[in-house]
Amino acid sequence: MNATNAPNTSTSLKPHGALVAVQLIFGTWPVVAKIALRGLPATGLVTFRVVGATLAFLLIRRATGSSKRIERKSDYARLALYSLLGVVLNQFLFVKGLELSTVINSALLGTTIPIFTLLVSVVLGNESGSWRVAVGLLLAACGVVYLINPAQASFSRETNIGNLILLFNSMAYGAYLAISQGMIKRYGALTVITWIFIIGSLVTLPIGGYHLSHVSLATVPLSVWLAVLYIIIVPTVAAYYLNAWALGRVAPSIVAIYIYLQPLIAFAVAPLILGESLNSRTWLAAALIFAGVATVTIRSRSRAIEEVSERPEALGH
Repeated sequence: MNATNAPNTSTSLKPHGALVAVQLIFGTWPVVAKIALRGLPATGLVTFRVVGATLAFLLIRRATGSSKRIERKSDYARLALYSLLGVVLNQFLFVKGLELSTVINSALLGTTIPIFTLLVSVVLGNESGSWRVAVGLLLAACGVVYLINPAQASFSRETNIGNLILLFNSMAYGAYLAISQGMIKRYGALTVITWIFIIGSLVTLPIGGYHLSHVSLATVPLSVWLAVLYIIIVPTVAAYYLNAWALGRVAPSIVAIYIYLQPLIAFAVAPLILGESLNSRTWLAAALIFAGVATVTIRSRSRAIEEVSERPEALGH
């Protein structure tokens, strides 16, 4: 096959590249969040993040002029549901659950997100529960669990409520990934994600505003404000948009399984930031996680390449 007739494989690989970038961002942003939390309450940080991202998305829509008008009133109800699951509950449940539980517990319970995503997708008929996806999810989940070491987790009476909240967070975000794909395909990632954050800001602003009213914002150091600015632009605007853009092009279960890269990235960054060293446990966990991700995604890439090669407009003339 000559160059003019070769399928455009880069098109099929772009969503996977976007998802890797999302996990790189999400896997490292807690370091910056710790800086922000030195001067702001958790609910206040969530509010700055959501409202700031909303303003940023509105500016991007205005600058690009690429947004679409919502055609049906029923779609606004769907957008409100997506906002509730993917922004409001996702943000507040995670923060509250983390406050009442531990970082290790949150990482372990986060491995249930792809499972909930697949279950909801199968129930709604959006995906078929193939053995390949199930095996891939199992491999990647085993890698994360082995990496974090459940023996270090805390399941005492004091953390049970936090663990339950974190589990509800996983259910909410998994459901958001499973049900929002159709709307993203219809209106585009920018339009959908902007409306999700507009609705989310209407909910988070009163809650966060109340907690921020007890904080002297004038005394908040510059380092905290720079951290907040970074959190708005990178782990929120960039990451949420890339995630939604990829969700409009690949199955929800594929978007979800990339989440398993986050703890691996965090462990890889630790030597650079904290001077920690990698060990055999890290490398074995990495092998399991990458094997799981590859098992789920490689067939999807092959199918996408085949579809591109079959479309006349995809071939050179």
